[in-house]
Amino acid sequence: MLLIAGTAHFARAQKFGYIDTDYILSQMPEYKEAQQEIDQLAKAWQDEIRKMYEEINRMYSELQAEEVLLTPEMKEERLAEIKKKEDEVREYNNKVFGYEGLFFLKKKELTKPVLEKVFEATEKVCKAHRLQFMFDKAADMVMIYTDPIHDYTDYVLEELGYGDENDVIK
Repeated sequence: MLLIAGTAHFARAQKFGYIDTDYILSQMPEYKEAQQEIDQLAKAWQDEIRKMYEEINRMYSELQAEEVLLTPEMKEERLAEIKKKEDEVREYNNKVFGYEGLFFLKKKELTKPVLEKVFEATEKVCKAHRLQFMFDKAADMVMIYTDPIHDYTDYVLEELGYGDENDVIK
């Protein structure tokens, strides 16, 4: 009986909360700046890759236009050259946008300092409010229902210095 009562008391004593990191990050100018830089880099790399594919399309068009004048060996050489170019573009695309590619690494580099600030602020809020668990509403974890009384997003924003002075946290 004591074991059951002790377990029930322990379960009641644990405090938890949740935050919405998407909302927090949307309020942080440094995250917006990092995101703009990431978007610019992505666009530049996409444009570069698009130009490479345009060059391949041009090579195909030239081959089709000159096909009747080419010997079978010349045609095979041209096709091999085009295939080599296609392979280079695919490899470059994978190097830039593939798993742990340049885009991934640059995004990680630019967002890491901002995310660390959010995590540090979250840790301070957890300690100040004696929370044992903090969930992220924006993460892949599905939260079917959340009682706003457990929402600590505003506390984290306040800790980061982005709180709304008109908002009264209760």
